[in-house]
Amino acid sequence: MMSSIADVLTSEQLHQCRQALEQATWQDGRQTAGHIAVAAKSNQQLAQNDPLAQQLGDFILECLGQCPGFIATALPLKVLPPRFNRYAGGATYGNHIDNAIFSVPGTPHRVRADLSATLFFSEPDEYDGGELVIEDSYGSHRVKLPAGHLVLYPSGSLHRVEPVTRGARLAAFFWIQSLVREDHQRGMLLELDKSIQALTRQLPESPELVRLTGVYHNLLRHWSQT
Repeated sequence: MMSSIADVLTSEQLHQCRQALEQATWQDGRQTAGHIAVAAKSNQQLAQNDPLAQQLGDFILECLGQCPGFIATALPLKVLPPRFNRYAGGATYGNHIDNAIFSVPGTPHRVRADLSATLFFSEPDEYDGGELVIEDSYGSHRVKLPAGHLVLYPSGSLHRVEPVTRGARLAAFFWIQSLVREDHQRGMLLELDKSIQALTRQLPESPELVRLTGVYHNLLRHWSQT
């Protein structure tokens, strides 16, 4: 299930991030690619130990914790510190599938990648190309969202970033281990949650809301892994 979440960052927060990233020290993105992905990857990234990357990563994690749409969709158990990339001058990342397991920098902990996320910092009209193309059982999806918006998709999906032929594409990317491992189960919980929220607005006094909310939490209790 692919989901878009609008306005993870406010315009002011976005402006602050953009200003910082435009002054950043970028490195060859192939330094963090695996032995297979390195042949497909051609972009720039901030080093994971770059103080700016750590500062912005902590800030984005704080914003995500206050974003109901992200919480409801991802049902996050663990979120890896965000990383940052830049595509310009024909930079691209060919078809690949993300790693299943990531180490948390500076700790002995590991995170299973259930969901991949891209948070856009550049507006679509600032660059040509750069679409995130995600392949799944329903076909090919081309994603190019407004700045401040986030896309979530299963980490097991084949995906790529098309060449950027004008301007620059700035983004954060990271991975999430969800409380609910299976994508179709997360999808059902999200639809149930949306229905509960809609009924709450339309029929706030309905006793059925208590029963539906109970069903949601009992399914989450049954499917979650902590």
